[in-house]
Amino acid sequence: MRGAWGVLVLVAGGVAVASGKEPAANADVTFHRDAKPLADGAVVEDWPWFLGLRHDGDSREKPIIDGWDADGPPLVWEMKTGEGYGAPSIVGDRLVHAYRRGGEIVVDCVRPTDGKRWWRWTYPTMYKDRFGFNGGPRSSPVIADGHVYIYGPDGWLCCLQFESGKLVWKKNLSEMYKVRQDFFGVGTTPLYEAGKLIVNVGAPGGPCVVALDAKTGNEVWRAGDKWGPSYASPVPATFHGKRRVLVLAGGDSDPPTGGLLVLDPTDGRIDFEYPFRSRKYESVLAASPIVFDNKIFITSSYKTGGALIEVKPGLEYAVRWKKNSLGAHWATPIYRDGFIYGMDGETMRKAAVVCIDAVTGKRKWRNELEWNRDMLTKSSGVKSLKTSAFRGSFIAADGAYICLGEMGHLLRLDMSPERCEMTHRAQLFTATESYVAPVLSNGLLYVVQTRGGKRADGKGRLLCYDLRRR
Repeated sequence: MRGAWGVLVLVAGGVAVASGKEPAANADVTFHRDAKPLADGAVVEDWPWFLGLRHDGDSREKPIIDGWDADGPPLVWEMKTGEGYGAPSIVGDRLVHAYRRGGEIVVDCVRPTDGKRWWRWTYPTMYKDRFGFNGGPRSSPVIADGHVYIYGPDGWLCCLQFESGKLVWKKNLSEMYKVRQDFFGVGTTPLYEAGKLIVNVGAPGGPCVVALDAKTGNEVWRAGDKWGPSYASPVPATFHGKRRVLVLAGGDSDPPTGGLLVLDPTDGRIDFEYPFRSRKYESVLAASPIVFDNKIFITSSYKTGGALIEVKPGLEYAVRWKKNSLGAHWATPIYRDGFIYGMDGETMRKAAVVCIDAVTGKRKWRNELEWNRDMLTKSSGVKSLKTSAFRGSFIAADGAYICLGEMGHLLRLDMSPERCEMTHRAQLFTATESYVAPVLSNGLLYVVQTRGGKRADGKGRLLCYDLRRR
């Protein structure tokens, strides 16, 4: 095996193609234009894992443009990819994105500004979804301490060198812990915490959660024996000066069981468990917990709603309220200044953005994000029909909220406790299953097109848009 730059490096379970000290041309990328220079004094940050730097979908980047026309923001570049529901992750001049193409999971590392490739690594997969959804990764890459971690739908957790793409270790957690395939395969993104990867593996009879040494993949501790693997991702928190990890767990079980675990990341000791799950068998927990003011908000659809839990100084807990005012399907809500904004609704036709008072759980407003669209019909010519963004995911930045609807609409929302105004809208593409929340880093917005459309020749894409404002 040779590891020099510019040489094909064969590794167990995959191939890493290192392109050199500068990234190489990428045949999968169509480059459209240079992004604008950053404004003087611009605030930018990395997006190293799912939900961004603080695990909350709330970016500190500014300034960003305050709107766009019907075609959307300026498109900088686009890359043909494949199947998958994971978002890219970005640190510095490297973006890592994992997807499936044919019988392989593909991990591409490209330059965020132009899509040129630093390296590519692949491994074979035979994963097949039980419900007919695509066979790509559901989790996002985790970039930390010079490595990148990829968790595939088949249970393989892989550690690669961030600079070169060389394999460091690779373990199948589903096989190790004898976890059968869940509803939609593995979908949680591991949490990197102080040299450990914390994963909701959901083994039958335990462990529910494991911590692995990030450098070796060896188990450090295990915790819990009740609940299976959810599609929510663990998040860190600090309560009364004590560092903790929150895991919303629960997978395929009959009767359905699951709930919140609050545990010590150093040894896995559980402070408390709070049962929380729909009574419906075919239900999932997918939105990650959100944390503010020594409180935790958890939510799910399937007639479940949300609950606010207060953590006491001794790390006991009290349930402040449990209501149906916000039941998120998969998109993690965002907390801002005493209010929670989230996408409510299990199905397309029942979806709406809502605002709830974090203190009381009372809903302030509900907006279905609808508008009229002129359609040409055979019977009556042009007819105005009502359409919507349906379900979607959003992030916050520079005083606004950027939402990707599940049919490919990009919306700019101004939201406050008093109102929700859709100020700008564009249909970036016409494709279903646009479930992946946008990613914002260094003034550039990255959107995952999960399914093919008119402009994608039947393939998925990763698209980069310029949100920089001068």
